[in-house]
Amino acid sequence: MRLTPANQEIVLAHYRSPHHSGLRDPYDAEVRHANATCGDELTLRVRVLSGDGGTVVDDVSYEVRGCSISQASVSVMADLVIGAPVERAAELHDSLAALLRDRDQATAPWPDRLGDAAAFRDVSHHPARIKCVLLGWTALRKALA
Repeated sequence: MRLTPANQEIVLAHYRSPHHSGLRDPYDAEVRHANATCGDELTLRVRVLSGDGGTVVDDVSYEVRGCSISQASVSVMADLVIGAPVERAAELHDSLAALLRDRDQATAPWPDRLGDAAAFRDVSHHPARIKCVLLGWTALRKALA
């Protein structure tokens, strides 16, 4: 699989220096998720806080074993959702999944709200790798349900 140089740089940066890695306490939900196709495995912990402004994702921590794509994606996901309202985290998952599955979107501008997740746009041309990108995102959806 080939990524554009700029996208490869982002993915490798998150792979080499993952953000929010390592399981932390306290947490409100823990989800174990695996990609049976390639063997990637993830344990994800999420802490949420409720207040006057609604419920927000306070913390995300994880342990992941797998390819560079799945490891980088969960790091990017944690950056994007920590501090975000739970509804926004779900919307980000839905947006990313839809864009990855629409190969025509691979060259179109991606929404700014996806931040570094736009680096995974090249994966849309490799359907088997889409599950690698979405491993952490799917676990997050389950944790927030």
